[in-house]
Amino acid sequence: MNPIKHHASQEERDSLQAEAHWLVDLHNKGLRTEGLGSGGRRGGAGPSDDRAFRFGDQTVMLPTLNNPAEHSPYSLVQSDAGLSLKYEGKTLMVLDSVARPKFYDLATEDGIPYNKIAVLHGADVLASTVIQSCIRWTPKDRCKFCAIGHSLEQGSTVARKTPEQLAEVIQAAEELDGIKHITLTTGTPNETDRGALYLAACVREIRKVSRLPIQVQCEPPDDHRLYQVLKDAGADTIGLHVESFDEEVRRRMMPSKSEISLEIYFEAFEKAVAVFGRNQVSTYVILGMGENIETTLEGCQRAARLGVYPFVVPLRPLSGTLLEHTSPPSTAYMEEAYRKVAAILKEAELSSEGSSAGCAKCGACSALPAFEKLEAAR
Repeated sequence: MNPIKHHASQEERDSLQAEAHWLVDLHNKGLRTEGLGSGGRRGGAGPSDDRAFRFGDQTVMLPTLNNPAEHSPYSLVQSDAGLSLKYEGKTLMVLDSVARPKFYDLATEDGIPYNKIAVLHGADVLASTVIQSCIRWTPKDRCKFCAIGHSLEQGSTVARKTPEQLAEVIQAAEELDGIKHITLTTGTPNETDRGALYLAACVREIRKVSRLPIQVQCEPPDDHRLYQVLKDAGADTIGLHVESFDEEVRRRMMPSKSEISLEIYFEAFEKAVAVFGRNQVSTYVILGMGENIETTLEGCQRAARLGVYPFVVPLRPLSGTLLEHTSPPSTAYMEEAYRKVAAILKEAELSSEGSSAGCAKCGACSALPAFEKLEAAR
């Protein structure tokens, strides 16, 4: 997104405000697609149960398959102009559904469909969970918001993507669908390197066929030297996902992962920024899990001052997770949080645009980039 200059008119600011409001509400309440079109991803790591649309000048991932979406006041209707977005029967705007990528129709020589190795996020981001299993995926240890094990159980992915498979799929996606950047995440395989070494091996192989920006995502490895290993392999950015800046929430929602304390994360942020640079380290922050908002904003500010982009998202109750029937946060709550985090980002001179790859760059699962535009327009 291009930043809006400070001399934006009141009309432009009002338009940005309206767009941001509808986006926040859609992210929270989801969208009934009424059987129109196809696509979407159920289960897996990160936000899923969703579908990609063009919303104004940006691509967004809107929940279409989770419990809130089933009862959403928002719906899609086929009209002469295309797919119309309606709110309680009133037409709001036309949405364009992101087309199924061409690389989904291909398979490896041994018959594995490419979309079991990597998937399209948004309109131009290729993403893959390189190790689909996680040591924390047990009844007592699992993160309550995570669905990483479900896509494997459903047979929609493979347990471990080889570096060679990833390179093959990325080369095809770049040539056929014009992807712009790559996100590689992983389930946590151990308590030492936490998947960093395997991510590095994958990046090295990808670099043989592509120069696209790559973000790697993992828990902070014990050995801080692994940040340089990842950078030397060819990674451009890294995501170290804290999930919440409220320790009580972390213990309740992430009984195993929360053993990695916030102080360990902040130390990791500092070490990673020293390698990747400011705005090239990000962290995921989920709102709506009962967090203390002031504590959360203080954590976002502390991270931003270190050069870490706090990618704030609303809780998305995914099917099959322990929070499946939890209500998302209110729109008013998210709008206030987004406004304050956008101001924090502006003060720290961080931005979604300034990140080279990954969730912060894509921004499709959050309204934070829209509030960055609003903050810039003041």
